Amino acid sequence: MLHIEYAYWLIAAFLLYTGLRNLRERHGWHAAFWLVLGTLFGGGDYVLSQQASGNPLPAQLAGIGVIVLALLAPRLHRHAHVESSSAAQRLQSAVRLGHKLFVPALLIPLVTLLVALFGAHLIVAGHGVFAAPQMTLTGLALACLVALFAAAQVAHAPMLDGVAEGRRLLDAIGWAALLPLLLAALGEVFTQSGVGAAIAALAGTFLPTGSAFACLLAFALGMVLFTVIMGNAFAAFPVMMAGIGLPLLIHQHGAHPAILGSMGMLCGYCGTLLTPMAADFNLVPAALLELRSPYGVIRAQVWSALAILAITFVLMWLLVFR
Repeated sequence: MLHIEYAYWLIAAFLLYTGLRNLRERHGWHAAFWLVLGTLFGGGDYVLSQQASGNPLPAQLAGIGVIVLALLAPRLHRHAHVESSSAAQRLQSAVRLGHKLFVPALLIPLVTLLVALFGAHLIVAGHGVFAAPQMTLTGLALACLVALFAAAQVAHAPMLDGVAEGRRLLDAIGWAALLPLLLAALGEVFTQSGVGAAIAALAGTFLPTGSAFACLLAFALGMVLFTVIMGNAFAAFPVMMAGIGLPLLIHQHGAHPAILGSMGMLCGYCGTLLTPMAADFNLVPAALLELRSPYGVIRAQVWSALAILAITFVLMWLLVFR
């Protein structure tokens, strides 16, 4: 049976490979960062099992490892990699392969969707092939392996070249590769710690709660602000909905829940365009395109984000209370 733990072990193996290659090339800070991170990924199950049995030491060591990552992150700087082929050779290969280059990329969502939809029905010798918990993530990991194999077949190249290129991209992205993982955890922390209730209390104190316009403006700007902080509108949404959306806009002023929710998320997406915390959208493209400034993508999006936010708020005001 395929469990999500297998995916974590594969990630750990890749991170350890990246660290060892950096160590071999004498990039010490990069090597230390990826080796520590790989160890944390690989040892997660052991830490949980020891914590459940009453031994807190592995969990404490894991916490120290996270602190070490935070200390190492500022020392990660882009460094040159030995190119396996020239730019002219890569362009010639891309022209020769044409649309076949899209096959590996399209296989990732396709295989993930197939596992999510039909994985529970795939049974061999009376046992399910995929474990029910986190089946979609397990399917995503399997899809990445299928895509790697497909890319090697399409390009007529050894699979190790794909691993080496992945390592090059990981070094180019650096610590920002961890932001989606950390921000997802931050959103859960905010939700569980009652930030929504705190926002509701602040809104009741400082907002003219009798004004639907003021409450709606606070909700829209709050979605932008919390998305900027957390880099993810999905993490900001439950916080703002619990603090302002439900108690003030829906219950008190009769706002339409579906319109408020959908357009409120669009306000949050405007915040995504403005923040480096949304690493996948803003920092990673800057690193891959080797822009002079890591914030070049954000600067190009600022006016678009503000214009979309203004238009969205006007439409919310016209539609949400109908």
